[in-house]
Amino acid sequence: MTVSARDMVIAARKGGYGIGAFNINNLEWTQSVLKGAQEANAPIIVQTSMGAAKYMGGYKLCVDMVNDLIDSMGITVPIALHLDHGNYEAAKACIEAGYSSIMFDGSALPFEENLAKTRELAQICKDKGISLEAEVGAIGGEEDGIVGMGECADPDECKAIADCGVDMLACGIGNIHGVYPEGWPGLRFDVLDAIIAKVGDDLPLVLHGGSGIPDAMVQEAVRKGVSKINVNTELQLVFAAKTREYIEAGKDKEGKGFDPRKLLAPGFAACVDMVKYKIDVFGSTNKA
Repeated sequence: MTVSARDMVIAARKGGYGIGAFNINNLEWTQSVLKGAQEANAPIIVQTSMGAAKYMGGYKLCVDMVNDLIDSMGITVPIALHLDHGNYEAAKACIEAGYSSIMFDGSALPFEENLAKTRELAQICKDKGISLEAEVGAIGGEEDGIVGMGECADPDECKAIADCGVDMLACGIGNIHGVYPEGWPGLRFDVLDAIIAKVGDDLPLVLHGGSGIPDAMVQEAVRKGVSKINVNTELQLVFAAKTREYIEAGKDKEGKGFDPRKLLAPGFAACVDMVKYKIDVFGSTNKA
């Protein structure tokens, strides 16, 4: 049921819009992301970190859950199931489990090792019709226990990784995971321009840490060549806020308000709205 992300990010690169890549953490999260995409008539990437996939029961369960929900919910927009920030072993495992898109994050490895493993995985993914995202330059913040300081990628290294035949390239341009701190200086568009000058105008680029970057800044990045934007923290924040609001209002003590189907409903609705909002910001509404 899921598809490779290759065609959707290439179309986005050519069309000057961005594809939303939304992390999922449980059943409700997945349903809300799929519902938001369907209502916005937008192609999206549903993605799991290694940690979230483990929490949900493993890669095969994630594949089955997403495919079954696409069927049972009547989802007609293109959906890719993507591994986010996977190491080499996780990338191999997700290919075998049935993910339709993979990110191999070798940015913490010596560059030559990152290059060799990316090249190997690019060939495997090509043979299987799976899209591949690679990374150069660690993204700031914390992701599954890996902490980066928001370094900027080296354009020459970006070119070398791009030449491996990847479908998408994540490159650090000052972005970070999680909540952006006060005084964050913003994205380095000069670095983005230098990377594009090296890799060319056709390769879709990826912006990690998309939650919390001002909308206008994200849209400028999209205009310049970013075609996939990751969103995770903002969904977590709105889900938590609405759940807290429900409990603090005492609604969990009204009748059967403690039922998880009622308790989680406000957070679910907030996630649907956030997904649709982000899709609109990225310019991919009605691009399915």
